[in-house]
Amino acid sequence: MKDIKSKIYDFFPLFLFLPSLTYLIFFIGYPTLQAVLLAFKDPYTGIFSLVNFKRLFGDYHFWEALQFTFLLAAVVIPLQVFLALIMALIINSRIRGYMTFLYIFAMPLAISDVAAGLIWYSILAPSGFLNKFLLGTGIIGKPMYFLGYAFRDREFLSIVVTEIWRATAIVFVIILAGLQTISKDFLEAAEVFGAGMWIKLKDVILPLLKPSLQAALLIRTLFAFQVFGVIWVLVGRDIPVLAGEAYYWQTEIRNPHISSAYALMIAAFSIIVSIGYISLLRPRVGEVT
Repeated sequence: MKDIKSKIYDFFPLFLFLPSLTYLIFFIGYPTLQAVLLAFKDPYTGIFSLVNFKRLFGDYHFWEALQFTFLLAAVVIPLQVFLALIMALIINSRIRGYMTFLYIFAMPLAISDVAAGLIWYSILAPSGFLNKFLLGTGIIGKPMYFLGYAFRDREFLSIVVTEIWRATAIVFVIILAGLQTISKDFLEAAEVFGAGMWIKLKDVILPLLKPSLQAALLIRTLFAFQVFGVIWVLVGRDIPVLAGEAYYWQTEIRNPHISSAYALMIAAFSIIVSIGYISLLRPRVGEVT
């Protein structure tokens, strides 16, 4: 009897892990396997082939979507990290009313990307809130157009503003959690040696924040490669991105093979960039609190 109880006790952690393993197999592993099979299967002969990727690489829209996806990530992510760091430093300083600022900064976390797109569409549309305000105050004499293929530069700016408003909170929460793990002893020791705010930030806070910055950049970059809802609501295919093209091929063209090829390309780029982050931001000895 004792041996049976001992064996049950030994296998109990595995039973606790079973729900997570089941979820990973059926909701991540199986769809991923299906995407790989569809991407490498010839839609006409059903045999293993690279024909879908040849068609993908020969499509002008793929290269345009690739360009805009990386451009959007290159613009949005540094701005989000910079703004999130400033916001986190303000909250961590415990200024008066910091809890109010915390709720305001974290509020966009509760809003989906589609809802964020609809909110900013109602603001930036020709008859939206922004134009009504500018016309009502006499700043402009006719509506400004932010959306439309003829105004692609403004469309791109609109997407950047919307994404910064919507997703900076994700980076902010991670950085704030990292700041709160930094012992005050390090900062007090720096003050004893006469370090100012800039020196403390550069030589103490940022090195100790490397693990949090690494996590924030990884998560935000993965989301940036998958961004879709905001762009589709605001501009449709005027500014193509990889996730948007995958959706277009799946729902409009009804070609799951090309759509799966897009999905694998997104996964490949995400893995490559993630490896780069892990290599560049790996904490050195003494940088982890």
